[in-house]
Amino acid sequence: MNRDVFVKSINDRLVVRVTYVTNDNRVLTRKCIPFDIGPIRRSKDKSLRYHFLDLDSPKGAHNLPLLPNRLLKIELTSIQFEPAKYITWKPNWFLKRNWEDFS
Repeated sequence: MNRDVFVKSINDRLVVRVTYVTNDNRVLTRKCIPFDIGPIRRSKDKSLRYHFLDLDSPKGAHNLPLLPNRLLKIELTSIQFEPAKYITWKPNWFLKRNWEDFS
């Protein structure tokens, strides 16, 4: 179910609310931009992760890669985002999408 909501959030360019378990077993909910599903390319651990940009972190926006077993819930919001505002690199996504120049 989380995957279906995640894919919809990417296709519809919707901000999501992500509830997850941290490494120190706290449960947090954050407003995020959905980026991709796949391994961290530069990591030896090639486990599948959900990749977000955490917009609510007290320390400022940052990448948030989550293993599926840490991800409790993804909720769609009605807030649309513009990829150009958040993507500053040439993307090479695992999950196909239609984000014009950022696909």
